[in-house]
Amino acid sequence: MPKTKAKVTDDSSPELMIVAKGLTKTYGDFVAVDGINFEVKKGEAFGLLGPNGAGKSTTMKMIASTSQRSGGELTILGKDPNQHGPEIRAHLGVVPQQDNLDRELKVWENLMTYGRFFGLKSAWLKTKIDELLEFAQLEDKRNVKTEELSGGMKRRLTIARGLVNEPEILMLDEPTTGLDPQARHILWDRLFRLKEVGVTLVITTHYMDEAEQLCDRLVVMDKGKIMAEGSPAELIKTYSSKEVLEVRFGSDNNKTMAKQLKGIGDRLEILPDRILVYTEDGEAALKKILAAGMHPITSLVRRSSLEDVFLRLTGRTLVD
Repeated sequence: MPKTKAKVTDDSSPELMIVAKGLTKTYGDFVAVDGINFEVKKGEAFGLLGPNGAGKSTTMKMIASTSQRSGGELTILGKDPNQHGPEIRAHLGVVPQQDNLDRELKVWENLMTYGRFFGLKSAWLKTKIDELLEFAQLEDKRNVKTEELSGGMKRRLTIARGLVNEPEILMLDEPTTGLDPQARHILWDRLFRLKEVGVTLVITTHYMDEAEQLCDRLVVMDKGKIMAEGSPAELIKTYSSKEVLEVRFGSDNNKTMAKQLKGIGDRLEILPDRILVYTEDGEAALKKILAAGMHPITSLVRRSSLEDVFLRLTGRTLVD
């Protein structure tokens, strides 16, 4: 398990690793991040949830001190990244959305080369690399060229690389995009282990299940703004019902049938392929529909998720 260093930031509250107030980023007339406020506490997993173009990656770049803000305030580890970028970056670990490993180098060589960028000594790195390969479950791939690894293995290696400098904050931008379900769950397990030893995680994702699994607290972003903030359970309780009944009557019939469903459940959402009935008891709602002589082609009762929260807040799904 990777070790973490015990450090205290210059901030008046050492528990606050990141503080953003009115944080803004513009590119000409385009506002990518529009005056957002949030805080990240030491040791928590904080998520930025939203679709592509919501402003998540832009926010991450400002936190990573690789892109200067256009307005507002931002402090990382008690310091302003516009003035102390290199100093802050020395204490960050970054896992980019796209793996940028050196494909021609062996697995251990990728870690050694990256560690040398931080000025870490080779003798210290040899021990650290053994530790990181064990953590990433890549001991048997130590001398394999990176190009020969599977997608999941490359992601685990990229995370291991981000831990070489024993960062106080590990930033992960869409960590499981493109991975199969098994590889995703293995990666989640590795991230849970980091949480257990007190590493602060900042995660962007458009996968609702990933956010629910990994994040202690998150913000829902859309079009550069924060729509809501809280734990996954708090957001679901506030913005959705306990259960959701999904019914399909056929693409040409859903809008017509939705008129007949009014009054069943707390509210309805009409999507192109299905109707969502938000209710405290999905089975009871389905019985009412069938008793009224309506017969959906398919029906499914499930618990509410962050996808439903986003739909309620923005009127569209995360994958729109």
